[in-house]
Amino acid sequence: MNFSKLKKQVILKGGKILDPLANTIKKGDILIQEGKIKAIGKVKSNKSVQTIDCKNLIVTHGFCDLHAHFREPGREDKETLESGSMAALAGGFTRVCVMPNTNPPIDSPEVIRYIVDRSDECPVYIHPIGAITKGQEGKELTEMGAMLAEGAVAFSDDGLPVTDSAMMRNALDYGTMFDIPIINHAEDLCLKQDGVMHEGIVSTNLGLLSSPDLTESNMVHRDLSLTNLTGGRLHVPHVSSAKSLDHIRFSKKNNDKITAEVTPHHLFFTDNDLQGFDTNLKVAPPIRTIADQKALVKAVKDCTLDCIATDHAPHTIEEKEGTFDLAPFGMIGLESCFGAVNKVLVKENDMDQLSLIQMLTTKPRAIMGFNNKLFDIGVNAELTIIDPKEEWVFSRKDIQSRSHNSPFIGQNMYGRIKYTINKGHISVI
Repeated sequence: MNFSKLKKQVILKGGKILDPLANTIKKGDILIQEGKIKAIGKVKSNKSVQTIDCKNLIVTHGFCDLHAHFREPGREDKETLESGSMAALAGGFTRVCVMPNTNPPIDSPEVIRYIVDRSDECPVYIHPIGAITKGQEGKELTEMGAMLAEGAVAFSDDGLPVTDSAMMRNALDYGTMFDIPIINHAEDLCLKQDGVMHEGIVSTNLGLLSSPDLTESNMVHRDLSLTNLTGGRLHVPHVSSAKSLDHIRFSKKNNDKITAEVTPHHLFFTDNDLQGFDTNLKVAPPIRTIADQKALVKAVKDCTLDCIATDHAPHTIEEKEGTFDLAPFGMIGLESCFGAVNKVLVKENDMDQLSLIQMLTTKPRAIMGFNNKLFDIGVNAELTIIDPKEEWVFSRKDIQSRSHNSPFIGQNMYGRIKYTINKGHISVI
């Protein structure tokens, strides 16, 4: 990937301008001057202006990821805010929300301020999600108001569930004061125990410890019930099972404060793919059955699921090269995201391109209250340029992350990020 500062004037020439906010696709040019949108339509070019040929390419809003782990502070050997930013740009993401399970956790106003200040130095916009409980120990709520004042955008103990129902109720209650999302890692640890994959025929054949889909759906049902009780805002992360979708679909009929996300890997893989014991496919919640995968695709298309989030989770080679039972949960996912979901949803399941782009742009931004008017004249250019039909194979050289724990290496992809423009810079992928 080539990363450089934008020239004073740049014309994106002849692309399909896909506006996910206005629900329009039209051919045209975009003039960027000093990093800001100057004109959209027909723009005359000259020798002094840098021109990027966007023929047959889609020009759209920069992608927004609501769920990533950049490991800073504490595990910079896995990822830093800078390396995570480069991975984001390679995947077309201009804005990323980072989870608080760092070391120390992002559980105080001071650590929130650290992330916000460091974000200013990075080529993507990084928004910290604060911990729900101090030290992510599930015992005492954090200073949510003070953390919000420093720049927190939501609260989660992701990586660990809030098992105490009274604590989760308090968090949702407190969140109503600020109208911000509460995000709970939905796994019932009493059911999960030492399970490392989905409980089913494949886990039995492999002889691996497993946990059932109820591990997730029980917690999702509890959180939805508490949301209805408190009037809080709940965002359900990395939904993986058909049972959870049933609960979410039912609750959303009468509650517009519930949102949910799905990851590329839960859409792309099934538990059959674990038969090679690839530890990069060890994730929490686990990769599930073909039936669950089909249910997730259906839920994307009927809008039960609101957005796509990567759950980008870097780990070192040494950790992932251990045995399946000892390897940590998680895979990286920023660089491979679009090629994977575009293949599954658009190519294989006939989803329209505009709807998919909305799940990566306007919908996650709306959940967090970020600006969605990215094609307004005068706004800072925050754009992603895509070849929606390029077929390619994801490889190690496509990875910008400091870690390489990706099961997508060697997988066929459909659709590729070509350029990402953000903060006055351009990434050529």
